[in-house]
Order: sequence, then C-alpha cells, then structure tokens
Amino acid sequence: MLGKTYDGQDCGLARALEVVGERWTLLIVRDAFYGVERFGDFAARLDIPRAVLSQRLRSLVDEGLMERLDDPGHAGRPRYRLTADGRALWPALHALMRWGADRAGDGGPARSHRHARCGSELQPGGACPACGLVPPPQDVETERTDPARGRDDLVSRALSAPRRLLQPLELGAPST
Repeated sequence: MLGKTYDGQDCGLARALEVVGERWTLLIVRDAFYGVERFGDFAARLDIPRAVLSQRLRSLVDEGLMERLDDPGHAGRPRYRLTADGRALWPALHALMRWGADRAGDGGPARSHRHARCGSELQPGGACPACGLVPPPQDVETERTDPARGRDDLVSRALSAPRRLLQPLELGAPST
C-alpha cells in the first residue's frame, strides 16, 4: 500500500496531495460544490463504496475542508458542507475539470460554469473574462451541458438543472 505522505518534499503541491490526493476525494469535493450534502446522496451520485466514502468524508472533516453538521430534520443523518478552506479549492478544482475535459476529447466539459452576475462562461482558471475576477463559488452558476451525458441517478438528474454552486441539494425524501 502506498503511503499518504511525501516525506522530504518541501512543497505545497505535496502537502495538497496529502490532503486531497486520494482517489475519490476531489470528486467528493466537486459534488459538495454542487450542493450535495448527505452521505447517501454522495454514495448515489459517485457510486463509491460506502466504507471508502465514510473514510474520505472523515478525512476531509479532520483536515478542515468540510464540516459535519447535524441535520435538524433527520436525527442521526449528518450533512457535510465545505468550510472556507474547502471553498478555497474552487479555482484549482475548476481548472482541473477543464483540463480533464479538454483532454478527454468527448465533446467538451460536462458542465458549464458561469459568473452569475454577468453570465460569462468562466475561463479554465476560474476567472470571468468579462469582469477579470475569479468569482467566489457562491457566485457561480452551473448546469449540465448535455442532459443526455453522464449518470442518470436521482442526484445527477437533480443537478442537471441550472443552479448556483454551494446551493444545498434537496431531493425531498432524505438519503441515509
């Protein structure tokens, strides 16, 4: 098994990989930006083994990127939300998504990301070409570019409509 640290690497990238470099972690963070908050919704959307999801969420909470909150309407079913440190990952995450889409050769990005204030599509690094700003995630609107692409689970269908990043996803019946 590979280790989780990069001993001897005095580098910010090595530290970042120690925190978000494990398989599934950035996909969990991505979905948290899209408003997924419940364990069951992460599991349904990502099709991730529940034990792995539990460990990754615990790690993200321990590292201060997410917080675990009680769901007042559903005892024993916590919600997970990005902290300020987690939200600070938005420009890097957006850049990675665009980088991956540009190299996949499958029709471009699966989702569009627009500055809510002016409607401009964000550049690969997350900047708005009209304003020159990198809008905070709560000022970014997203939607699936082609509803026929991607997963067809309940959570993915709910996320296909236009919505702001960080807007909590409410599906009606709670997920476990």
